[in-house]
Amino acid sequence: AQAILVEGIKAVIAGMNPMDLKRGIDKAVVAAVAELKQISKPCEDKTAIAQVGTISANSDKSIGQIIADAMEKVGKEGVITVEDGSGLDNELEVVEGMQFDRGYLSPYFVNNQQNMSAELENPFILLVDKKISNIRELISLLENVAKSGRPLLVVSEDVEGEALAT
Repeated sequence: AQAILVEGIKAVIAGMNPMDLKRGIDKAVVAAVAELKQISKPCEDKTAIAQVGTISANSDKSIGQIIADAMEKVGKEGVITVEDGSGLDNELEVVEGMQFDRGYLSPYFVNNQQNMSAELENPFILLVDKKISNIRELISLLENVAKSGRPLLVVSEDVEGEALAT
């Protein structure tokens, strides 16, 4: 990527049209991805995954085995997160369900002060894959939830502005 940037800047300085350069890079990316797909070999079993993991971990077989164990447990659609540890041993911890990197946007969401949690009984759950900033998009939904008398749990990328104040 660094070489593409450096050579691209040289080409633009020399008079090349930047849009032509971008189109050329886009075509090269498509060709490179197609070639990689053609020459790649999918890992069909745990042994193959362990071998690839071992190579990636500078020939550390124990790390390769942990990677293979993790892949076996979470499957193809699972997520693996690697974190620094404070001990001397490597360990694998499997967490079922979902995990969020962020907590409450407001301390007013906490309704159980003892364990600092928000406890909701039989809530509606709204999953949003973007930032919520305009409350007008959700007015009819919020009115229906309010009529039902049930709580609403909102899980989204972010909530800001008037949407958070509501």
